[in-house]
Amino acid sequence: MTRSLAAAAAALAIAGSLHAQPPGITREMIMRQLPQEGAPVAVVGPFDTVVEPAFGSAENAVYRPSDLAALSAREKLPIVVWGNGGCARDSGGFAGFLRTIASHGYLVVTTAAAEGATGRATADDLRKGLDWAFAEAGRDGSPLAGKIDTDKVAVMGVSCGGVLTLSLAGDPRVDTIGVFNSGVSAPSAASGIPGNPTTEVLKTIHGPTLYLDGAEADFMTPVAKANFEAIDHVPIFYGSRDNAGHSATYFHPNGGEFANVTVAWLNWQLKGDESAAKTFRGADCTLCTNPNWETASKNL
Repeated sequence: MTRSLAAAAAALAIAGSLHAQPPGITREMIMRQLPQEGAPVAVVGPFDTVVEPAFGSAENAVYRPSDLAALSAREKLPIVVWGNGGCARDSGGFAGFLRTIASHGYLVVTTAAAEGATGRATADDLRKGLDWAFAEAGRDGSPLAGKIDTDKVAVMGVSCGGVLTLSLAGDPRVDTIGVFNSGVSAPSAASGIPGNPTTEVLKTIHGPTLYLDGAEADFMTPVAKANFEAIDHVPIFYGSRDNAGHSATYFHPNGGEFANVTVAWLNWQLKGDESAAKTFRGADCTLCTNPNWETASKNL
């Protein structure tokens, strides 16, 4: 996808997210991102990637390594289910970010703008993507048969997609979740979004959890911080990137710094990479000692 097309797709996703936010949130507040000049660049992994429709499921799209033969005999792709900002069905605006994840050896499943599909994506749409990945892992004739690790599952999302992520947190197949520039409010709080889950859903989280936000420039930071404070029954890491804003680095080339942090979390949680764990664990963790980040953790 060219940069102009990616920008157009991002604009569409952001426009959609205006309908997925509380009253008073403007386009400018949603679009604010970390300035690209001088920002860390995304580290792309060793695999070339392909984006394709999910076989037999027009409602889903897949990002994966293009050459499956390049995987070692024992190597399988952990599953990452992704919820787009604005609960958009089309993931085009986040393609660079998602390609970077896939390039490190992951199967990323998200929603797609199927013909006739209307409205925003729902938690059930993400669950269907997870169901698809499990079925595809054993489908006769599938190029992915035997290549998907159904024992290693992450669900992640940004903004409205982060709310969908929390809706899936209780699924027993899910090992870890990532909630980015997002969070849920207490039942008594007027979120302005009828039908959204509340902080009651936080009790359903049963695995390691990553919260990221864009610090003072991100209108969701107070909610994300409050969610972190409320969660004390699972390992959890909170990272707030100074001046990142609500759109952070998702629209930087290849997803920028937030792609790197996301990959490090996945490599630790789903691949057992102890070097990646140093990004988050310990008083001298990489993000903990980075002056651009405010961090906190529990039970790590």
